[in-house]
Amino acid sequence: MNSNSGDSMKRNIAIIAGGDSSEYDVSMNTADVVRRNLDSASYNGYLIRIRGMVWECIDEKGNAHPVRKDDFTADLNGTVVSFDCIFVAIHGSPAEDGKILGYFDMLGIPYTSSGVVTAAITFDKYLCIQLVRAFGIRSAPSYLVRRKEEADLEAVVRNVGVPCFVKPNRGGSSLGITRVFKEKDLGPAIEKAFEEDSQVLVEHFIDGREITCGVMMMDGKIHAFPITEIVSKNDFFDYEAKYTKGMADEITPAPIPKYMELNCRDKSVFLYEKLNCRGFVRFDFIFTSEDMFFLEINTVPGLAETSILPQQAAAEDISLRQLFSIAIEEALK
Repeated sequence: MNSNSGDSMKRNIAIIAGGDSSEYDVSMNTADVVRRNLDSASYNGYLIRIRGMVWECIDEKGNAHPVRKDDFTADLNGTVVSFDCIFVAIHGSPAEDGKILGYFDMLGIPYTSSGVVTAAITFDKYLCIQLVRAFGIRSAPSYLVRRKEEADLEAVVRNVGVPCFVKPNRGGSSLGITRVFKEKDLGPAIEKAFEEDSQVLVEHFIDGREITCGVMMMDGKIHAFPITEIVSKNDFFDYEAKYTKGMADEITPAPIPKYMELNCRDKSVFLYEKLNCRGFVRFDFIFTSEDMFFLEINTVPGLAETSILPQQAAAEDISLRQLFSIAIEEALK
């Protein structure tokens, strides 16, 4: 038996989650939130767990059913389900770096995130920074260290200085990041980051306030949400601060000067357009009394009830159900 649309009046939505990075658990949590908050009158939500070459559709009882890779259909006890749209909930590889998105492009299945090229560029922090600088937006001095090369610590200090941040070049959720205050701690910090990626980015520490702006397409137009200021109880907004209740204050709308709010929103919309982004995207900045500095772009931001972008949407009275519906309908266009 074949089912093209489950309920003929509804769209079948594959919520892809899991992935091959250390953000697996975060991704599964995002997918659970998406499935629970989909508009059940309009969509049939199916959780697709992807881990390496094992692709499975997980039903509401937790049973796993095989997903065919030749046409991305799921076999649910003899009923073959095809999908109208992919809701991207994988943080890290193989979605946030664009790998699996090319596969969906080849099959002609629309998805809720940015495309292959945008994903690949923005996932590589060092490459993304170079491009953003070319657009005239400032960022902190940075230096790239590759595992296959012996780290030239003197060159790192000369180009970046201390204090600095050492982070995996391609990764998320602040995993593997160290704030380094002394030169002697630079080597161990780089080794720690190498546990997450074969490339390590070292960035000069800018003493300022961290702000972030969520952006997405709404009614065919680029829309910037209210700004959030992040105040971490730790040295910085690390994994613990992001996912442990009470370890960070996320203030929306941010208590910042109006000119800085407009500057942040304008730059976020500008980058969304220039980088050809689609779906939900979050732009992170540091601002000081001198200027605003670009940090990074997150093309698959967290979407739990307490995550930053849903907080920003809530500030405009947009519920998770509305937010997810907007993303799906924009992708289907």
